Amino acid sequence: MTARSGWQKSSFSGASGENCIEVRRSEDGGFLLREGDVPGTVLAITHVGLRRLIAAVKTGEFDRPHR
Repeated sequence: MTARSGWQKSSFSGASGENCIEVRRSEDGGFLLREGDVPGTVLAITHVGLRRLIAAVKTGEFDRPHR
């Protein structure tokens, strides 16, 4: 992961910073998520919620069927 002003993104996201999810720690010990091309919209999530989100992404829960 690379850091930019406290936000981290996966190295798989590419150099442009678009089409990626960025993450950083919040002051209360949770996490903040944002999309690289819409940095003004931030989602607060607990560490348990983040673990569940990552697990769901890895298992393909959010994959759309190809048409």
